[in-house]
Amino acid sequence: MEAANYEIHVAQARAKAKAIEHEAELILSSSNIKVKEAELEAKRKYEDRTITLKKEHSEKMLELDKKERGYKEELRKITKDREDLQLFQNNANALFDEGAQLKEEYTTKVNEALLVLERSSGLTQNEAKEIVLAKVEEQSRAEIAHTVRRLEEEAKQDIKRRVNYILAQATTRFAGEFAAERLINVVNIKDDELKGRIIGKEGRNIKTLEMLLGVDIIIDDTPNAIILSSFNLYRRAIATKVIELLVQDGRIQPARIEGIYEKVKDEFDQSLTEEGENIVIDLGLTKVHPELVKLIGRLKFRASYGQNALGHSLEVAHLAGIIAAETGGDVLLARRAGILHDIGKALTHETAGSHVDLGAEICRRYKEHDVVINAIFAHHGHEEPTSVESAAVCAADTLSAARPGARREVLESFLKRVQDIEEIAKSKPGIKQVYAINAGREIRVIANAKLINDDEAVLLAKEIAQEIESKVQYPGEIKVNVIREIRAIDFAR
Repeated sequence: MEAANYEIHVAQARAKAKAIEHEAELILSSSNIKVKEAELEAKRKYEDRTITLKKEHSEKMLELDKKERGYKEELRKITKDREDLQLFQNNANALFDEGAQLKEEYTTKVNEALLVLERSSGLTQNEAKEIVLAKVEEQSRAEIAHTVRRLEEEAKQDIKRRVNYILAQATTRFAGEFAAERLINVVNIKDDELKGRIIGKEGRNIKTLEMLLGVDIIIDDTPNAIILSSFNLYRRAIATKVIELLVQDGRIQPARIEGIYEKVKDEFDQSLTEEGENIVIDLGLTKVHPELVKLIGRLKFRASYGQNALGHSLEVAHLAGIIAAETGGDVLLARRAGILHDIGKALTHETAGSHVDLGAEICRRYKEHDVVINAIFAHHGHEEPTSVESAAVCAADTLSAARPGARREVLESFLKRVQDIEEIAKSKPGIKQVYAINAGREIRVIANAKLINDDEAVLLAKEIAQEIESKVQYPGEIKVNVIREIRAIDFAR
């Protein structure tokens, strides 16, 4: 009996072992199938990715070929312009030699005329010389004016096309948006009862707010409004947001004020960093130190003569890049120097010193390119530009700052400058009337047509322009427009 039971157990164990072995084989077979499927899926993804990368590579190569052709065409144009300029210079040298020869002939003729006059008229040599020189001076002035006018027209025809092209590219490819920030912000409130809660018991709330925010909070009879005043745009923006959140929340107390202030300040710092990062990416710049990125963002809350510092720096960066491209410079380096040329303005509220010195110091600290350092100093005349890129930044800075409407000016100084310009023009002989127009950017001089001819009008415009340059301080340039006319009037009766 025991032997039979043993046999039965053995048979059952063998059957169970066989079943387990069969199940293991099934699992192994299933695993092999899944492995093969995974391998096939991986192979398919690899092939798809390879096709995609090859397509992207082909597109990039086509784009690079197109850019290379464009650069070669620009290089060809620049080479031709240089050849034209050399030809113009050779012509100018030839004209100079011709002028020297004419001067020698003129001296000989004058001496001969003096001898003839002295012999025929009985005048002394000095008296004859005075008569001849007076006449010769009159004729020479007309000849000089005519020659100057002719040479100027020739020069304008040769260089105006190229200059206009560069300026047109610089002004049409970029248009900046600017806002003249005011010195105050206004927070609107629904109920004047909130003014008392903003002030708090014994003024505790408003004292806490002014201490943390660093702005003047003006609560007066203005209905449904609280006024924030500060020269610091950054503090004023934070203060506006903090008070708006407090008004919405309703819980106004020192501890709550501090909590909201810290939260808003962190959000602003983060947003400024993101703003700086976006600008750096848009300009195509790389390896800009995070602290410089943050300072670029902070320029959004700085202004100079009413012009937003970040908007101004962006405009300078774009214009400098375009000018550098047209003059054979490094576009990205010019943009880098342009966006960083006023970076010191982000520090002037917290650190003593000029924005030029502060900007150069922080750029040196973070290992910026020497061209960037030179552009920071050169755009305010502390150094001479040492590269095409630095010169492009200086030109772009002048274009951005001097364009009409970019910056506010003190009315008294503006009126004084216009008055000085008009007085300079009025002091010239033969002038009837003088008008300063176009916000002082142009002066129209009405000349007496009986006393001044067309050629003399050219010299007069030059003389007035040179005297304005030497005696008057002004941004940009002033156009001197000399006008002469003869009016014939009659009546039909």
